[in-house]
Amino acid sequence: MLSKFQNNTNAGFTAFDMADHYGDAEIVRGQFRSAYLGPKSIFCATKYCVFEPITVTEYGMRDAASQRLANINPDKIDLLQFHWHDYNNSQYTRALQLLQADERVTVLGRCNFDTKRMEEIINAGVKVATNQVQDTLPPLLCPPCSPSLSSPHLPPSVVRRFPLQKMDRKRRARPIWPRHDPQSPKVPRKINIWGFWLLFQTLLRTLSTIGRKHNVSVSAVAVRWVLDFSYVGAVIVSACMGVSEHTEDNLAVYGWRLDGEDKRMLDEVLSGSRRGEMFRDMGDCGAEYRR
Repeated sequence: MLSKFQNNTNAGFTAFDMADHYGDAEIVRGQFRSAYLGPKSIFCATKYCVFEPITVTEYGMRDAASQRLANINPDKIDLLQFHWHDYNNSQYTRALQLLQADERVTVLGRCNFDTKRMEEIINAGVKVATNQVQDTLPPLLCPPCSPSLSSPHLPPSVVRRFPLQKMDRKRRARPIWPRHDPQSPKVPRKINIWGFWLLFQTLLRTLSTIGRKHNVSVSAVAVRWVLDFSYVGAVIVSACMGVSEHTEDNLAVYGWRLDGEDKRMLDEVLSGSRRGEMFRDMGDCGAEYRR
């Protein structure tokens, strides 16, 4: 696993996204940091996620940060992203205030907070650099916020898998899901709300046409599309190291841009979707995790 980290770093990927509940991800990354002797600076974003009821205290918040530091093995946390599951417990603002006051947290972010709570937190004086949200090409998620406050989370592997789909005699797609991907069960519902399988197949064909034009993969086109939005600070690329990395495909995102014809083709497909109803049917950012 450490060699996989090294390969990605050598290729130019020097920022990694972790979490306290991603198995041993933080620990493995910490081991890599200890062994890494290369010239490139490595950026680590991790998460502190509160899924169960707690009483927020200064000691508890500092202890949570200490655990992250012990695992990822730096002197400071480059980016600590905070997730709070139960909005009925309004201590999330106090928790963020305490984390912001921790001198070991270089930059503070949020993870899967909706627009209402995001505004509450900002109005309480908490300075946060990012709000990590889930985004895919079909649903256009554009919560109202300033450009510096949103970093949509798009896993290109979700887009990459769909060209493998087959169409049966009734013209309905039969998805082929990678068994190792825990995001897979969430995807069919999103697509059915957005515009059903046939329209999604049309979108894939359009992405493929654009990809051939620029000599890049379907996933590279999807990531480029998201990055072109002014409110996007970064895209997090999901990868199962040793199984599904696609390092070269991901590097192909750089060095080109979607032109006017590309955007027109995509807009034509998207105009036939129900993306305007996505918030109504799925809820605001993070609602898919709180049901």
